[in-house]
Amino acid sequence: MAQNVYDFTVKDRRGNDVSLNEYKGKVLLIVNTATRCGFTPQYEELEALYKVYKEQGLEILDFPCNQFGQQAPGTEEEIHQFCTLNYGTEFPQFKKIEVNGENESPLFTYLKSQQGFKGFDKNHKIGALLDDMLSKADPDYASKPDIKWNFTKFLVDREGNVVERYEPTTDCKVIEEAIKKLL
Repeated sequence: MAQNVYDFTVKDRRGNDVSLNEYKGKVLLIVNTATRCGFTPQYEELEALYKVYKEQGLEILDFPCNQFGQQAPGTEEEIHQFCTLNYGTEFPQFKKIEVNGENESPLFTYLKSQQGFKGFDKNHKIGALLDDMLSKADPDYASKPDIKWNFTKFLVDREGNVVERYEPTTDCKVIEEAIKKLL
């Protein structure tokens, strides 16, 4: 049983093994992303956070995922080019994964076990829409820890503990304040 995120090995976008132990002592923001989503512009906010806090020990780990509306099509290289050309991203990007279901990444199984679904901000224009759509498909969706959509974020402290989960409707300023406290 994993004790913290450092117990996991993931694949970088080229398919090489990367032990998350390499990030020991850093504050991590682990995100499942997509390039054709209503939340895709969050790449810009994430890169801005990375530029400001990287030197203080922040790492953002980007895991593309095509499970929500097929919004992360393409190869890892195409996704990487899209992100660097459109948003100037410099934070590490990993191999496309699944975050729910029988083929889900063990890392995301662990993340979800540590921090369950927190609910969407219904004041967010997409939040109410997602809540409506997901509750029609599964009236009990909110009680399950599954990732609900692209750009769900997990905040990890310098000891590898998952301290918070942010749904895609959470304002980036809220996340930034939490990051500053951990740094």
